[in-house]
Amino acid sequence: MEAKLKQEQVLPARMEAVGVCSPVVAPVSFSVVAGQCLSVSGRSGAGKTRLLRLVADLDEGGGDVMLDGVSRSAFSAPDWRRQVLYQSAEPAWWRPSVAAHFEPEELELATQLADRLALPAGRLEADISQLSTGERQRAALIRSLAKRPKALLLDEPTSALDADNARRVEALLLDCMNDGLALVLVTHSQEQAARLAGSAILIEPRR
Repeated sequence: MEAKLKQEQVLPARMEAVGVCSPVVAPVSFSVVAGQCLSVSGRSGAGKTRLLRLVADLDEGGGDVMLDGVSRSAFSAPDWRRQVLYQSAEPAWWRPSVAAHFEPEELELATQLADRLALPAGRLEADISQLSTGERQRAALIRSLAKRPKALLLDEPTSALDADNARRVEALLLDCMNDGLALVLVTHSQEQAARLAGSAILIEPRR
């Protein structure tokens, strides 16, 4: 019987960066498909955080980023940042409670996500100052995911968490990727990168 060759399906990129750079970050190009995680590594000061901020259009720089084949220049800045959402290692809070940061239509999903991350729903109503560092870190991820972004740029999302809570975050992220989320992850944990990421890039300081 004649063997039939199977062609490997090539998926279109959910997000593609082409020559993204700044005076600090050397030009970087990469692509991430829906449901994939790309890990970003490099020594301290190499520009990992700056790269995420460049992709999110929070800092000025060169190059282009495309979402589903559409250039970032075709989006308004707020629309781009909703769909390509950056979460810093120490997220800012501008309202007194976590719940105050959600739109009414986000509250049901936020409560479900809080349950997944073992964060009691009442803590969402608590004053931010009353939350531990780990609770704020999980709450920030809930805030990000409740926006339903197409691509999520995470900078050390489990740095303040114990092993159990870090695994809860990873399990939730894997489920979100299964639903089509594209993830770019900065992490110092090679084990975490191995569990989540299907591809990786190494950032070198600009010389």
